[in-house]
Amino acid sequence: MVEQLLAPEFEYAFELRVEVEDALPVGGRVPDEGLHFAAIVGGEFDGPLLSGRVLPGGGDWWVGSGLTARLDARYLIEARTGNGPVAIDVVNRGYWRISPSAADRLEAGEVIGEDELYYRTAFVFQTECEELHWLVASQFVGYARPEPGRVVIRVFRLR
Repeated sequence: MVEQLLAPEFEYAFELRVEVEDALPVGGRVPDEGLHFAAIVGGEFDGPLLSGRVLPGGGDWWVGSGLTARLDARYLIEARTGNGPVAIDVVNRGYWRISPSAADRLEAGEVIGEDELYYRTAFVFQTECEELHWLVASQFVGYARPEPGRVVIRVFRLR
C-alpha cells in the first residue's frame, strides 16, 4: 500500500533583480539553435529570508530553438548578515517558453506577465557561512520575468 504523497509547499525567500547587458549571439551546434550570452552587471535582492546585492560578473547563457530556451546562469550575490556581507555562489538553470502571440507583444515592448511566460528556474547556492547553511541544504525554485535591462526572479524554498 502506498501512503499519500506530500503536496509540495513553498516558502517565499526573496526577489532577485539581476541587471544584465544586451545578449550576444554566440552560435549554435545545429541549424535553428542559437547559443546566447548576457553579462550580469549588478542588481539587488530582498525578501523575508535574505537581502543584499548582485555582484557584477558572471553571466547568463542560453540555448534557444524557436520560442523555447534552456537557461544556465552563474554569478555571485552578497548577502547582508549579522556578521557583515557574505558572498554566495549562485547556479541557476531552467527553461523559458512563450506563445507566438505573447512573443510578438514582448518584442513590441509590452510587459508580459508570469502567467503568459513559462520562465522557471532551479537554484544551487554555495557558501561557507554557517548562518546561511539553510541555502546550501535546501532546494529552491524561481518564477522569473524579463524587464528592460534586467531579469526579476521570485525565489522560493521547497519545504
